Amino acid sequence: MIPGVGFFYSGLARRKSALSLIWLTMMSTAVVSFQWFFWGYSLAFSHTAGKFIGNLDNIGFRDVLGGPSVVGPTVPDLLFAIYQGMFSCITVALAIGAAAERGRMLPCVVFMFVWATLIYDPLACWTWNPSGWSFVLGGLDFAGGTPVHIASGSAALAYSLMLGKRRGHGTHELNYRPHNVTHIVLGTVFLWVGWFGFNGGSALAANLRAIMACVVTNISAAVGGITWCLLDYRLEHKWSTVGFCSGVIAGLVAITPGSGYVPAWAAVVYGVVGGAACNYATKLKFVIEVDDALDIFAEHGIGGIVGNILTAFFAADYIAALDGVSIGEYKIDGGWLNHHWVQLGYQVADSVAGFAYAFGGTCIILFIMNLIPGLSLRASEKAEIMGIDDAELGEFAYDYVEITREVISEDFADGVPKFSADGAKPASPPKE
Repeated sequence: MIPGVGFFYSGLARRKSALSLIWLTMMSTAVVSFQWFFWGYSLAFSHTAGKFIGNLDNIGFRDVLGGPSVVGPTVPDLLFAIYQGMFSCITVALAIGAAAERGRMLPCVVFMFVWATLIYDPLACWTWNPSGWSFVLGGLDFAGGTPVHIASGSAALAYSLMLGKRRGHGTHELNYRPHNVTHIVLGTVFLWVGWFGFNGGSALAANLRAIMACVVTNISAAVGGITWCLLDYRLEHKWSTVGFCSGVIAGLVAITPGSGYVPAWAAVVYGVVGGAACNYATKLKFVIEVDDALDIFAEHGIGGIVGNILTAFFAADYIAALDGVSIGEYKIDGGWLNHHWVQLGYQVADSVAGFAYAFGGTCIILFIMNLIPGLSLRASEKAEIMGIDDAELGEFAYDYVEITREVISEDFADGVPKFSADGAKPASPPKE
């Protein structure tokens, strides 16, 4: 899934910064994998955790072997640790896309470690650790509506805000289409298939509940893609490939918190509402004037909130019971399908708390980092013009990297010069 995020983000950006986004997503896997081993797992899933965060009992995977994990005796601690570690990795990979085209690499790497420690680990603890306040309250989040999607979307919004707008924002310089739609499709395929492990695997066993999670995941993704495509068609009468892929991701995000709780027919609602909500949410960045270059908040922040709220309506105790474990004293109360009306309040509380903590905490982290010598977040104007690939990596995704549009003269109108080079023969227009 993480390479899928890299390809998806890379395709959406301009070619001169395409490689940097792939690099960031892969580096997030490396940095967060170490952080998770060092103290992340202990802070999120230690057996004696508090309501908000764990302790350092399992630092460096100490005593993390074949003993029972916090989720039950059937799942070994070490297996649960490596599985949950991938959730942390992809959350950071999703968020760091906000640095697209204008963020320096070193601060991004430092941010990965700090953010995973101070933001993701507490969110994972209160959502999934049996000691966490949201878990105890009765919040239902099967695979990461709040810790993964609301957190990454909120962090991306904060990062975009703290970085500032890209050079040329609001002018012809940023009036571009995604540079590689094939990369976007490839990333979507990786994510769509990987999401079966993301949601289905959260059942923590090969049982009927896991199968149902895969079924609703697929349906929601499919309906989300169709919904977004239709909404885009009404505007330009074009069947947008990028729109379809964006809708698929929206459907996947929306179904994530409810995937182990809702019946198959409810996935259609998740796909329609998730796809439509995220589609319209892409306009929010113009309202709040924050340059969220890759629409991460619209896709993941809004999609996660929508998924959490819909789970309050459609969660059913008999779906959770398909694992053979969520019965008797472990039976869930369900949502409105079970006439458990207060579940909506639990879901809203978890969503609001997750957004506020992730957004506010990220702003504080970035504000402090920006004051530290050598950790200034923003790349120079020269680096933006050259492209982050050249300025920060010294490598390129392609042999040819276009920068002509960045320095186009106002003497050119519609690709044709107003004045000739020698007063007689027209100059050649900039190459596209």
